Amino acid sequence: MTSDDGEWAGVSSDEFFPRPSVAAPTLPSIAAAAAPRPVLRVADAMGLIVGTIIGAGIFRTPPLVASNANGEGAILFAWALGGALSLVGALCYAELATAYPDAGGDYYFLRRAFGARLAFLFGWARLAVIQTGSIALLAFIVGDYAARLLSFGPRSAALYAALVVVLLTALNVAGIRPGSATQNVLTTAVVFGLLLMVGAGLALAVPGDAPMPATPSGFADGAAFGLSMVFVLLTYGGWNESAYISAEVRPPHGNMVRALVWSILVVTALYLLVNWAYLRALGAAGVAASPTVAADLVQRVAGEKGGRLVSVLIALATITSANGTIFTGGRSAYALGRDFPALAFLGRWSPRPDAPVNALLVQGGIALGLALLGAWTRKGFETMVEYTAPVFWLFLLLTGLSLFTLRYTDPGVRPFRVPLYPITPLLFCATSAYLLYASLVYTGIGALIGVGVLAVGAILLVPLSAGQSDRSAS
Repeated sequence: MTSDDGEWAGVSSDEFFPRPSVAAPTLPSIAAAAAPRPVLRVADAMGLIVGTIIGAGIFRTPPLVASNANGEGAILFAWALGGALSLVGALCYAELATAYPDAGGDYYFLRRAFGARLAFLFGWARLAVIQTGSIALLAFIVGDYAARLLSFGPRSAALYAALVVVLLTALNVAGIRPGSATQNVLTTAVVFGLLLMVGAGLALAVPGDAPMPATPSGFADGAAFGLSMVFVLLTYGGWNESAYISAEVRPPHGNMVRALVWSILVVTALYLLVNWAYLRALGAAGVAASPTVAADLVQRVAGEKGGRLVSVLIALATITSANGTIFTGGRSAYALGRDFPALAFLGRWSPRPDAPVNALLVQGGIALGLALLGAWTRKGFETMVEYTAPVFWLFLLLTGLSLFTLRYTDPGVRPFRVPLYPITPLLFCATSAYLLYASLVYTGIGALIGVGVLAVGAILLVPLSAGQSDRSAS
């Protein structure tokens, strides 16, 4: 059983990673003086959440969903269900984020629920696998589409990917104001672009999509339904990043709930409208057969220029998602360094730009290295998906379980309580467990590398704990 301070089985986490005393010189005084401040409005928080969710997925996954569904009704049902399940997860996160507002997000929840060991592994995974891999993945998508617009040769996509990592990291190092303002502008542009695409699709005549009388509308079997939901929920991914800005939203309690719920509702509405536009323009069979469904839709309105317009929109959406991922990733790395003196350089919050500069720079360096790895394998996008997916879903499942643990060990005041407890968090945990299973079954060597890097973090616990024991003894 854990306590509020992260004790496990009667052993305090501070015995394993002792926190330095006030007089100890392990943490610089500036780290104690400077900390995240509540400066983000609801609109800023929604810009980060919506912008992080809407990436290239909505342009890539609809054909994959349609190919596993029979009929338009089943396709729209899958997307609506994905929004509902994302809302379930968002409600669980809303309780955790309002009860424990902290820049560490999931890291902080896991530390309170399960202690320092697991929290360290998660912080390591975020820095070395989940967040940096996601940044590299998104950068490769931008690179692929940018190379179609202007190519410098066979390595153009990798060069663009590296440039995206460098520029967006520099933007966030400049401070919270430039980072959040850029995110708001980019998110607004992406939403506007999607609405224009919806308008184009709804303006077209409905095609003669031939019905499939032999198979009723729905899914052929459980496997087809499950595979559809894997793609749908991957496209909805990113809302959990909201936890990392909970200490910077003003005021954190009611506004965090509003930002999360409204963001999921906005994204669900957009995804349903976009898929309705796809279906109206191309029909269910046409969507399933079109790997470039967005380009096909726009080309019916704007001709050959439509493909270039879609490439610009996809690149813009992916840059928006990458910027939000960099913004929140720096916060979790900062929390890791704040709690573990051996990594104190990560836990320095720079007061002038009001940002965790060291954490952002280290995160950017690792993401840049992963981008180079993807360029070397010549399968940047696929490699990064395999690398990040299993580790991501493992810790999302553990975060869901932390809600149950903290309800038991810390049953104090909750500004917001998830409705229909325990059914809602149980559904969230079951969904995360299924996607953990799917990510291990459907991915290849990249998944093994990601799990291997997580194992390296477990090995690092041994020297770090010894070092902390020596430090405390002195």
